[in-house]
Amino acid sequence: MISYLDGLFSLDDRVAVVTGGSSGIGRAIATALARAGARVVLIARREPELRETAAELESYGRPAAYVSADLADRAQVHRAAEDAVVPFGEPDILVNCAGINLRPPMDELDEDTWDRTMAVNLDAPYLLGRRFGPGMARRGHGRIINIASQQSFRAFSNSGAYGASKAGLVALTRSQAEAWSSRGVCANALVPGYVITPLAAHIPAERHAAMAERTFIGRNGEPADFAGAAVFLAGPASAYVTGQSIFVDGGFSVH
Repeated sequence: MISYLDGLFSLDDRVAVVTGGSSGIGRAIATALARAGARVVLIARREPELRETAAELESYGRPAAYVSADLADRAQVHRAAEDAVVPFGEPDILVNCAGINLRPPMDELDEDTWDRTMAVNLDAPYLLGRRFGPGMARRGHGRIINIASQQSFRAFSNSGAYGASKAGLVALTRSQAEAWSSRGVCANALVPGYVITPLAAHIPAERHAAMAERTFIGRNGEPADFAGAAVFLAGPASAYVTGQSIFVDGGFSVH
């Protein structure tokens, strides 16, 4: 007999596609989904990290696969979407976590930086949602999880193209929810606080400490902090949660 918790959170027999799944928050989410029972396909650029992450997921007893692609290239996004369905079939869960954080001062923001930021942070989630969302709706079940940012809602230093792209991603999440929720597809965004990932590697240590002080909990985020929220949004328990931006930030946004 299925247990109560399995009925709420099990991802057995589900297929998940996770972009940016080879490092940082994406890797933590991919690991959590696999450990909850999903078969996971990772999409990212660097094959060595993809191969290593897929092997880790398989060590938890679930099959995993990966696709190497540069999501700044629209043709590669389309190709990656088709390659991602080969190992396990059409996905039930799409996690858009891949992102770039190019943040020159606004008066130095050139068109190439703007275009690349929008391509990875906003265009790729739109294109992958357009590819997979209608199929989820036809099957009557699906989950889309977009990884947004504090800068979706408030400007930080040099938010520029990054802030605009992440604000657009939250709006895209609401549009996806409006389009497909009546047919069983819930779309939500997770909003990280200040998380120590490779995207933050260039930031001085004193900045890390200052950001930690702005939380209620007293520390910066870690990728593993997103595991529970991701499993919740990917599974049966979130069937009545859609179009939402859920902050996983230690109270940063309300301090």
